[in-house]
Amino acid sequence: MWRILIIEDNRDLCFGLRNNLEIEGYSVDTAEGGGTGLQMFLLANPDLVILDLMLPELDGFRVLRTLREQGYATPILILTAKGEEADKVRGLRMGADDYVTKPFGLLELLARVEALLRRASQKGVQAQPPFKVQRFGAIVVDPNARTVRRESEDVVLAPKEFDLLLALLHAGGGAVSRLSLLQQVWGYSSAVVSRTVDTHIAELRRKLEDDPSSPRHILTVRKMGYRIKL
Repeated sequence: MWRILIIEDNRDLCFGLRNNLEIEGYSVDTAEGGGTGLQMFLLANPDLVILDLMLPELDGFRVLRTLREQGYATPILILTAKGEEADKVRGLRMGADDYVTKPFGLLELLARVEALLRRASQKGVQAQPPFKVQRFGAIVVDPNARTVRRESEDVVLAPKEFDLLLALLHAGGGAVSRLSLLQQVWGYSSAVVSRTVDTHIAELRRKLEDDPSSPRHILTVRKMGYRIKL
């Protein structure tokens, strides 16, 4: 049975999430504060964390940073306030795997949880064939070492950013739809409507393009998705 830890100070929301996740068959632990959440994490050893960013005392950003700095790769789904784009981006940069914006639909959250757990269970199980080093512009990508260099400087990408970059590179310059990217990188079904891809693309452009507002390599394909100009 999958074990989920919810770190959320809104008792009503936390109670509702716990009930619905338990109905779906998950084992659920809860914590109302960041410090308590870290303690519960060590005790429960969860398979996934649902983390509110706006917590009393120790906020969600510090919880996220602490877990990643200590080497935990547990999938983390962050909860962000409506319209707080900066919080989403900051959380993803710090190592969150995905986000849901409050207020959110229960079915969407359950789909994201299922996808993150499914991907986590597949890591190390499906052997991936080796890929050659890829180049576009001043960027050099080593898929096997999972490293990126830009003009001889290392570029640090979040895990999902790197997976998204690989998905685009594997298309060989062809266009890839948002839905296909959601399925390849996040494991989402067609029922999920998300701006996750767009947010991660914006981060890739910021890190890899000379002018992110006028990209030369990570291009938008109108009414479809994105492609890499090799």
